[in-house]
Amino acid sequence: MNVWLYLIGGFVILMIGAEALVRGGSSLALRLGITPLIIGLTIVAFGTSSPELAVSIQSALNGNDSIALGNVIGSNIANIGLILGVAAIIHPISVQAQVVRREIPVMIAVSIVMWALLMDGQLQYWDGILLTIGIVVYIYYCYYQARKEKEPSVQLEYAEGIPIIKGRIWIPVGLIVIGLVMLIGGGTLFVKGAVELARYFGVREAIIGLTIVAVGTSMPELATSVVAAIKKEGDIAIGNVVGSNIFNILGILGIASLAHPMTRKHFNIVDFGVMGLYALLLLPFAWSRFSLDRWEGALLLAGYGGYIYYLLHNIPPV
Repeated sequence: MNVWLYLIGGFVILMIGAEALVRGGSSLALRLGITPLIIGLTIVAFGTSSPELAVSIQSALNGNDSIALGNVIGSNIANIGLILGVAAIIHPISVQAQVVRREIPVMIAVSIVMWALLMDGQLQYWDGILLTIGIVVYIYYCYYQARKEKEPSVQLEYAEGIPIIKGRIWIPVGLIVIGLVMLIGGGTLFVKGAVELARYFGVREAIIGLTIVAVGTSMPELATSVVAAIKKEGDIAIGNVVGSNIFNILGILGIASLAHPMTRKHFNIVDFGVMGLYALLLLPFAWSRFSLDRWEGALLLAGYGGYIYYLLHNIPPV
């Protein structure tokens, strides 16, 4: 069936493109003298969100705003419930870096802003401008805070997570270009497969966006956070997820709503409530003894399983 070819092929291309973009961008940034800490909080965290960006923009341009919005909501839920849940079960995640802990309240705040902007039922062009300004401000905030970070262990932790490419400068530049092209092409195929899958099973595109598309585009975050947890680099694991969630709302929704207005008619209070609840839960979980323990990870994962069960049994067909 072509739908699976589109989904699997698009997914593979997206993952390869994201990896190329992160490696090329990180190496180029290092050559330009940008510190590993800033790269870790921006390029690496945002680079792992590039599949969501590609899919959401492509969906918005095609008028499939249910997939675009569902992708962001579902990805933010999956990032905390599934990804941090699995990572914490594999190995308890310690939270020590002050710069990472400050990001959690920002994630909560932008989640509230997203809900407020959607109160009228849609994200319009001006909402997109506001969110896009927000991501620019957040990037500057990361830069400003990172320049103040003097803790050697934090600097080393992020430096170890930065992929380095040796050789001439055209190599990382070429990887950036190749990564962007693959993200566009992979996103097109993946969205086409998602739309056809929704039609094949006779369900709304929203449920595909909240589940298959959201989990699929969150695979870079899963890989990064699990590896970081195994290496006992907890700040990278949580920082990657929190940074990606912020970028999903401000950057992805901002840019996607500039491309095409998005409505919330296929989403209800449960979808937004679960996303907001996970954002709020992460604050006491991460700050309790400065760690995310296995039982907390199991609770996050169980909650995600319950949400998926709810989706599969309560979203009406087309």
